[in-house]
Amino acid sequence: MKVAISANSEKIDEKIADVFGRCPFFIVAEIENDEIKNTRTIKNDNAVQTGGAGISSAQLIAENDIQALITKNVGPRAMDVLNQFNIKVYSGEGTAKDLLDRFIKKELTEITNETGHTN
Repeated sequence: MKVAISANSEKIDEKIADVFGRCPFFIVAEIENDEIKNTRTIKNDNAVQTGGAGISSAQLIAENDIQALITKNVGPRAMDVLNQFNIKVYSGEGTAKDLLDRFIKKELTEITNETGHTN
């Protein structure tokens, strides 16, 4: 399973970005058998768009065959796109590494509605 995290940098041990659509990077982890097999970084060129950054970022996530996203905040239009591609969205705060560990342990809250907030 591929999991993306909205990130401020390419470093897995730094805190994640406060926003989804305008975050500068996505850290992508491949998880198999409850272990992180490898990670890579995707530069989010959509962050500098004047409008529609969330929608474009959601499309970028879908184009990279990602099944789950961990972010602090996601807008309703981006959430619509993520839902269309059946990408599960989880709310989290802290470092990317910590959030991946918590994801593997099923400790994160899934964001399940179109407003980007937890239920």
